[in-house]
Amino acid sequence: MFYGEGCPHCAIVETYLKENPLKFNLKQKEIYYNEANQKELAFRAKACGLKDDKIGIPFLWTGSNCIIGDQPIINYFKQFSK
Repeated sequence: MFYGEGCPHCAIVETYLKENPLKFNLKQKEIYYNEANQKELAFRAKACGLKDDKIGIPFLWTGSNCIIGDQPIINYFKQFSK
């Protein structure tokens, strides 16, 4: 999951994860201050056919799909909560 330090929508997902632990480890990658993570986010978004102006955070790469936004990501995670 790609996020930005201080991003309010990312904080909503983080709060959800603290209250609803997942059954697997989630890799989280900060993009505001990490150029390598920014490049990886752009690569993943391109794999999903997203144009630059459609990329936002929080952004979840599932291995085959891109999910953008706090509620869509939370809805995805609900199937994995303990």
